[in-house]
Amino acid sequence: MHADTDATPSRSLTFGASGHDLSQLQLFEGVDAGAASAMLASCPVLHLEAGQPVAGTQDKPRLYIVLRGALGGMTRDVNDVNVTKVLPGECIGELSVLDESSPPMSVLALQESEVLAIDSATLWKLIEDSNGVARNLLRMLAFRIRAANAQIRKRQKLGEFYRQLSMVDGLTGLQNRAWLNEQLPLLIDNANAGENPLSLVMIDLDHFKRFNDEHGHLAGDDAIRAAARVLSDELRPRDFAVRYGGEELMVILPNTNRKGAAVVAQRLCDRMRKAVVFEDMRLPLPHITASLGVATLGDGQRPEDLIAAADRALYSAKHAGRDRVSIA
Repeated sequence: MHADTDATPSRSLTFGASGHDLSQLQLFEGVDAGAASAMLASCPVLHLEAGQPVAGTQDKPRLYIVLRGALGGMTRDVNDVNVTKVLPGECIGELSVLDESSPPMSVLALQESEVLAIDSATLWKLIEDSNGVARNLLRMLAFRIRAANAQIRKRQKLGEFYRQLSMVDGLTGLQNRAWLNEQLPLLIDNANAGENPLSLVMIDLDHFKRFNDEHGHLAGDDAIRAAARVLSDELRPRDFAVRYGGEELMVILPNTNRKGAAVVAQRLCDRMRKAVVFEDMRLPLPHITASLGVATLGDGQRPEDLIAAADRALYSAKHAGRDRVSIA
C-alpha cells in the first residue's frame, strides 16, 4: 500500500493493490498491463466523497482516471457554467499535465468515487515507453478537441440567433434601429459599388398623439402593428421595413430609383388609409393615415444624409396636410 503525504484529499491505495482492471481504462487499452502497472505503483488512488474536490488549488497537475463513481469537471464563462461528466475508465486533466499548467476547470466527485491520479513525470514515462499509451492519449485528445469545437459551433449559432433576435422590434416584428445602424451603411456601399439606385421612405402615423389620447396606448400599439402589417404585405422580398422609433417607420428600397420609390410610397399611403385598427367603425379615428417622405441616394451621401433628406420630405408632407407623399 502506498502512502501519499498530500493534505487533500484522502488517499489510501496504490493502483496495483486496488484490484481494478487496467484494460478497462481508455488510456491503457491494448497496452502491456505488466509494464504499465509497475510504473503506476507509485500513483495514488484517491477515495472521494460526493462533492469533494479532486485536487487542492496548490496541487501539481495530474491526470485523473475514474475507477469507480463519476467526476464532474466544471468550467465557467461569462454566461454559463458547463459540467463535463467523467465516467469509469475515462480521464480528465490530461492537457494540464502535458503542458504543466494549472487546470482550467475545477473537478469534483459527483458521487462516492475512486480515482487514479497520475503525475506528469509518470505520464511522460508511460508515453515514452508505450506506443499504445501515446496512441490512446492522442485519440482521447482528438475526441476532446472535437467536442470542444462542437460546443464552440453551438455557441456561435446560439450567439448569432440572439444577435438576429436583438435586431427585431418586439412590437411589430420589423427590423429595429440597431439593424438599421448596422445594415444601411452596407446597403449604401453595395448600391454605390454596383452603381445601382437606392431609395428610402420615412413614414409617420398622422395625429398619433390624438389617437392615443382617444383610445389609449394599447390601441396605439395596435395601430403601429396595423401599419407594420401594411409594410410587410405590400413590400417586395428584397425591400426592408424598419421601426425607426415610436410611430415612425421606414422602408428601404434597393435597386429603386426616385420614380419607382414614389410609386411604392403612394401605394403604402393608400393602403394605410384602408387599414382598420379595430372593427367598431362608430368610434372616432377607426383608421390610420400616414405621411411619407421619399429620398433617393445621391453621390457621396452618407446614411445620415439620406435619412435627413427623407425626413425633410416627410415634414413637407405633414405641412401640406398629412395623409400624402412628398418627394425630396
